[in-house]
Amino acid sequence: MATTTASNPSLAQKLRGLSGEAVKFGVVGLSGVVVNFAVFWICINGLHLASLRSNIAATLIAIFTNYLGYRYWLYRDRDAASRKREITLFLLFSGAGMLIETGVLGFSVYLLGLDSHFEQLAAKVGGLALGTVFRFVSYRTWVFTAVPEPVTETPAVQDATAAPAGAAAVVAQAELLLAAERVRLAKAE
Repeated sequence: MATTTASNPSLAQKLRGLSGEAVKFGVVGLSGVVVNFAVFWICINGLHLASLRSNIAATLIAIFTNYLGYRYWLYRDRDAASRKREITLFLLFSGAGMLIETGVLGFSVYLLGLDSHFEQLAAKVGGLALGTVFRFVSYRTWVFTAVPEPVTETPAVQDATAAPAGAAAVVAQAELLLAAERVRLAKAE
């Protein structure tokens, strides 16, 4: 089974795709951060809950809103055939991210003694940053898996007059024609 360069994107193309994905992940994540901090602030100031309880409540609400953004905007083109598996993994990795965030907050409040509201917010920012990196890698790797591209088999040696098999073969032939044209133009100069 032969593969073409059209089916294997270059490193630059992969990085461009990853940067676009990271920006969209950031937009959804930023909306989750706004929800998270707003609920956290209401819980510690308005409801006078303990900081760890406030953090868990705020993070759970943000996880719900983020799932909607990830599933229906960022990763809408990803495989959704096994939604039960996706939701289970999303909740598992989101819970692990919440433990990272809550662990940093608990460490700063209970071990370092940083317990003013603004110190708690600063610890929450640090924990959220660590949890976000973990979530980004987890979501894109295991939760929202890419739909596998169909593989077309092309003969290793193909007659130049034979009809191309599939879009990948058409692209490969077009690239060969362009390369031959460049060589012809270079010789003419």
